[in-house]
Amino acid sequence: MRSEYDFSRSRKNPYVKPLKRQITIRLDAQAVDYFKRMAADLGMPYQNLINLFLRDCAAQKRRPTIQWPAQPPVRSASRRQK
Repeated sequence: MRSEYDFSRSRKNPYVKPLKRQITIRLDAQAVDYFKRMAADLGMPYQNLINLFLRDCAAQKRRPTIQWPAQPPVRSASRRQK
């Protein structure tokens, strides 16, 4: 074995698939259950189905429609009576 190797003329392996990145994401139970049921019908892991769905959204440049629930008006702080 050599003590040093010259990688100056090396190139990336063209046959290697790009790797997925592992992340932590919090999803509500209703969304996970939905994808688990759909994945079971399709015969695939639900994580792969979520990845395919998100990749399709990114490719189509879809933006979510967000409707926040109405919040009650903020009350001013009351003064303490002595």
